[in-house]
Amino acid sequence: AGTNMRAWLFTILRNEFYSQMRKRGREVQDSDGLFSERFSVHPEQYGRLDLQDFRAALDKLPDDQREAIVLVGAAGFAYEEAAEICGCAVGTIKSRVSRARTRLQELLGVSGEVDYGPDAGDAAITSRAFGG
Repeated sequence: AGTNMRAWLFTILRNEFYSQMRKRGREVQDSDGLFSERFSVHPEQYGRLDLQDFRAALDKLPDDQREAIVLVGAAGFAYEEAAEICGCAVGTIKSRVSRARTRLQELLGVSGEVDYGPDAGDAAITSRAFGG
């Protein structure tokens, strides 16, 4: 049985990324916020989550949890693929992802489904507008 080509390539890219980050020493600062401002959530979209807040919360996660949530949640890898990339058991990845999600919710003040939709003011206006 051969190896998973996608996982193997991702591991190489991940290791190269870590090498580049070590060489660079630190990230470029975006002190005036011009770069990150382009990625903020637009008002017409649901929720109030700002990309800067999310990145700050993500940076506060332990490295192993951050890696797991990025692989599974952002890159779309299956738990099995993420486990192969990280060199650990599938259960370990599931646990790391779960802990990362819980911690991100705590850091961002997200308590449930209501925090993903329109705020109370928008809901009241919508309700009145449609006879609810």
